Amino acid sequence: MPGPGQPQFGWGAPPGGPQPPKKRRGGVIAVCVLLGVLLAGVIALKTVSYVLKHNGDPSYAQPTPTTSYSPTNEPTEEPSGGPTSAVPTAEPTTARPTTQAPRPTATRSTATATTRPTTNPGPTDSDLVLRNRLYKAGAMRSVSCKESKARQSTVAGARANYKNLWGCLNRAWAPLVTKAGGRFRAPTVQMFSGTITTPCGTHSDSGPPFFCGSTDTIYMNLSEDLGNYNRYPQSYQKVWARMWMLHQFAHEYGHHVQNNMGILQAYARIRYERPTYAMELQDSRRLELQASCFSDIFIGANRRTYPITGQSLFQWRWLIGHVTDLGNDHGDANNHQYWATRGYNARNPSACNTFVASAAKVQ
Repeated sequence: MPGPGQPQFGWGAPPGGPQPPKKRRGGVIAVCVLLGVLLAGVIALKTVSYVLKHNGDPSYAQPTPTTSYSPTNEPTEEPSGGPTSAVPTAEPTTARPTTQAPRPTATRSTATATTRPTTNPGPTDSDLVLRNRLYKAGAMRSVSCKESKARQSTVAGARANYKNLWGCLNRAWAPLVTKAGGRFRAPTVQMFSGTITTPCGTHSDSGPPFFCGSTDTIYMNLSEDLGNYNRYPQSYQKVWARMWMLHQFAHEYGHHVQNNMGILQAYARIRYERPTYAMELQDSRRLELQASCFSDIFIGANRRTYPITGQSLFQWRWLIGHVTDLGNDHGDANNHQYWATRGYNARNPSACNTFVASAAKVQ
């Protein structure tokens, strides 16, 4: 059952990417051979729904990394950012009674003038998930985001990539959130390895990265990202590891966007009232598939500059269609590919309204 301070998990640690097709001398494309480890591996998915805090001031800044957590092996980084504040709703307005003082030459005072208080309750939970103003904010423009030249083979390389993506995503999403009436604030980003204790509980690097609403923080699994990059010697596997890190980071940032716009909070309240666990799981799948759709809005909007071409495009296409939803709470591979592709092609939040989709599209 969702509640305050519970984390929103990302996708689990994957087994690796596929070998790309090779061209023969005659120009014939060879059959793509998948590694045996891919057939045996699965991507463990976990999610816990929760009530999140709201968004804050409409500003963002360049990150100023600080080491805020030191497990037994690797340090963590915390770029600038902070908790978010309330999603804007109309405040109740009441006109104060006014009394006109007696005129000096009059023998009677005027009647007291009052107005009846009027109250605007703001959007309902259904409005926030089904008809959120973000869906009408328009297409995301490219912010000319370029991949960091550093590689995640080291702690410093991973930190440089997180910092770069954090800045790009802030610049890309701030205009849309603001246009939709939200008050944008950048999330905090912290990387971890070993075991980390957060307001959302204690978590190990054997699990996936996660988003914690209590502190509006993205926790990136440093051990996973370094391990993926350094595990395989093949160049295409290293491209795959880079694309996986990109998608994971942008997915968790998608939960931050949901938090900015009140979608996460409304989702938690709606799920709390569900009469069956099956309905709760469907709500969770809608939330997670939307976060991936938001992720790929950003990737699609910046595909020319990042760039997402050639081997990068091949690995991205593969990974979005090869997820395994063991918990039945994130969405199966076909539906994940469907929503990720919608975001990538449309580059518009209107393509990501999973909450109005049929049950078949959120299995």
